[in-house]
Amino acid sequence: MIFIKLILAHLLGDFILQPNSWVADKERRKLKSPYLYLHVLIHIVLSFIFLWNIDLWWVALLVGGTHFIIDASKLIFQTVKNKKRWFFIDQLLHILVIAGISFYYKEFSFEFLQNQEVLKVVMAALFLTTPASIFIRILLSSWTPVPETQSSLQTESLSSAGKYIGILERLLVFTFIMVNHWEGVGFMVAAKSVFRFSDLAQAKQRKLTEYVLIGTLLSFGLAVLTGILIK
Repeated sequence: MIFIKLILAHLLGDFILQPNSWVADKERRKLKSPYLYLHVLIHIVLSFIFLWNIDLWWVALLVGGTHFIIDASKLIFQTVKNKKRWFFIDQLLHILVIAGISFYYKEFSFEFLQNQEVLKVVMAALFLTTPASIFIRILLSSWTPVPETQSSLQTESLSSAGKYIGILERLLVFTFIMVNHWEGVGFMVAAKSVFRFSDLAQAKQRKLTEYVLIGTLLSFGLAVLTGILIK
């Protein structure tokens, strides 16, 4: 399968066979860095090797050419502030190129979008991200505690960490239910209790502890209910 072969070549070329020193040199010298061109050449060679079909020579060259354009654009427009964003844009574009080639060879089709079961799972997973976060925040809005003093628990908290933790835990719980591994849900509850509530106990704020406990139960409960309805 062309898609899998090209993804393997991409993973090797972009992560395994690209030292950090090459990345640093490219970010510093941009298009003048010789490692940019060596990196592209490695991708072409790897694509040739994994495809191992002389008739697909143009695919390897297309992968290398588009890889150069994408990486060059990233180096030109990337800044310290948007570096993380450009990393994901860069990887997404590379995967889209590979997917486009695979689609050209009819390895993929959009028939799965007509499958009602697939659409239900996608809908549920999408609901458990930001929409569920908004539902939970509204439900808890009247109970939001106002701490009297700034605690170390608050000052050391990562920006938007609670939101993303909630999204990840709901998606994991939903996944465990869909694959019929309910014990994974119990593991998630136990892990969340150990890491989260031990910190809250140190904060000595009962209202904050109760607020987080209610929010956690709502988050898990929403994921479980969604999983049950989809099943």
